[in-house]
Amino acid sequence: MKKTDKQAKHIKQLKEGAKQKSNKSEVTYQKLYLYYKKIPFLNRYVNKMRRRLEIINLEDEYTTRIQTAKIITKGLAIVLPLTIVIIATAKTNPLLMTILLFFEGILIESRMSGMVDKIDTKLLKQQIDFFAEVRHAYHEYNMVEEAIYEAAQNDELEVSRQAEKIYEILQSDDPEMELEKYYDVAPNSFLKEFAGISYLTREFGDRKVDTGSLYLKNLNNITQEMQLEILKRDKIDYVFQSLSIIAALPVLCIEPLKKWAVSSFSFTSNFYDGKGGLITQIILLVLSFLCYILIRKVKDNGSIKDAYKDPNQTWQAKAYRNPLVKKIVNLFIPKQGTKEYRKNIQLMKDAATKQKMESLYINRILICIGTFFVALFLFEQIHKVAINYVYEQPTTDYDLISAQGGDNKKAMELTLSDNVYLDKYKGRTDITQELIEQDLKYSKEYKDKKESERAEAAERIFGKLTIVNSEYMQWFELLMAFLFAAVAYYVPMWLLVFQKKMRQLEMENEVMQFHTIIMMLMKIERVNVEMILEWMERYSNIFREPISKCVNNYEAGAWEALEELKNDISFKQMEQIIESLQAAVEKIPIVDAFDELDTERAYYQEKRKEANDRLISKKALIGKVLGFAPMVCLFVGFLIVPMVVIGFSSMSSSFNTMTGMM
Repeated sequence: MKKTDKQAKHIKQLKEGAKQKSNKSEVTYQKLYLYYKKIPFLNRYVNKMRRRLEIINLEDEYTTRIQTAKIITKGLAIVLPLTIVIIATAKTNPLLMTILLFFEGILIESRMSGMVDKIDTKLLKQQIDFFAEVRHAYHEYNMVEEAIYEAAQNDELEVSRQAEKIYEILQSDDPEMELEKYYDVAPNSFLKEFAGISYLTREFGDRKVDTGSLYLKNLNNITQEMQLEILKRDKIDYVFQSLSIIAALPVLCIEPLKKWAVSSFSFTSNFYDGKGGLITQIILLVLSFLCYILIRKVKDNGSIKDAYKDPNQTWQAKAYRNPLVKKIVNLFIPKQGTKEYRKNIQLMKDAATKQKMESLYINRILICIGTFFVALFLFEQIHKVAINYVYEQPTTDYDLISAQGGDNKKAMELTLSDNVYLDKYKGRTDITQELIEQDLKYSKEYKDKKESERAEAAERIFGKLTIVNSEYMQWFELLMAFLFAAVAYYVPMWLLVFQKKMRQLEMENEVMQFHTIIMMLMKIERVNVEMILEWMERYSNIFREPISKCVNNYEAGAWEALEELKNDISFKQMEQIIESLQAAVEKIPIVDAFDELDTERAYYQEKRKEANDRLISKKALIGKVLGFAPMVCLFVGFLIVPMVVIGFSSMSSSFNTMTGMM
């Protein structure tokens, strides 16, 4: 079969890379990559990692494979020992072990995504040095494309590949169209700004401002923005570096803590080995899972994501193409034009989600159905645990004051003896304590016993029988399963609301970015308000939707489109930018409309730093609450409260017994 040009290019890159790089570890990673690709389950993670890395490496297949293999290998180095620990600590509890292994998969996937984010941050730091080299080269050549070409000669750096791409764009026959294509795949907004400013300078020429080059001044503005962003990311990484682990750690401590409590305080086995213990464990696992996911969303630093992935190629989109699935999903999706439909669309826009409406509702339906059946399964397991506890736990009369009634061997023999009668009477509702006592008179174990001992045994067996016969699926449990499913149906929407709230914290930061963009553009000749709006749209995240609407309506009336934009936005600093743009449309030049940005540059820089500090403080507070919540619940709800409640109950029972003997 004839290879495509792209495949031939990849093969050529691989051969060149193999010749140039003799490092044995890189050769090993190349082999590991091919091996990982052959493993069905692991292949999914390989494809996901390389999709994100391809943007940074710009079709450098050799580097992409090495980085992908490194991330997968590091992930496996965590997965394998952790899996062994989970199996060793939870092997006696298959349900807990299954949940822990599932949670482990989510944990590792998040960790691998974090490794890709580190590569993106590394690229950002390389851009600082790259821009400095561009500055020096520009002084020498006084030509934008030559300066970029000179600075891009270091093939070892990821930023060099981006520089080569930008150089190719500037040298192409249609640089404007190629630039638009690059905007869709650029790893970060700063490279977009650099590419755009370089194109405008090459197209319209440079000019002197304040005894210096406008291009170099704009380059300096972008560098300052990057420095602030790097500082912000470093601070957020420092604040959140342990919170994800702290949120996930309780799920690994449940079983060891349970064993310690039972071995140290035998009276707690009634709780930990019964229904109460299982229910508490499930609550802890769900809480840890939710807190971990929310921490990842709070920490989100805006680095490279899977946003470039076509929403039409997701598995939800493919499933929606099935006529039957489409018919079912459409029953849940609100009709277009309705208030609910508009509300959902607005929420998705505010949350900046890339998924389509049908994908969102497929997720909601599947989560709802999955939660319903998982709830039924857990209820069944809870009943099974309660029955097994009756059948398997030693029968003892133990409290905090008296000693254990008999040794463990005799207690287990008593349990086995009781089990014979439980098997005999299980499922029968006509059995009474008196009938059991009559039956015991003719049994080998109790026929020679005193009547009081037979009565005590009959009472004990009847109590166990009552528990066994009552442990079956109740109507209210089915109702609770429906309730949990209904709650789960709204979880994807609540996550969008949470994501929207997190994005609102970034509003001031985005407005500051707009200030930088306007400062870079306002002194370039032939720049107008419409071009500024197009640049703002290109680099916006939170305000993208209303700005896009304004750009589309601009030709019909500039001032009116800006007025509508101002009405759509309820953020004071953004409204001030719009008012200045309105002034630039009708009254004064753009330079005069935004003259305060240039004269008060130092003030805005300090304000930006303060805004970043406030943002980090808010995120840190939310992250700490979420991070420590599962640990607090583990020690308080799973250890202290059960011990105190059971202890007081046992003491009360003991005192009542002593009072009765007096």
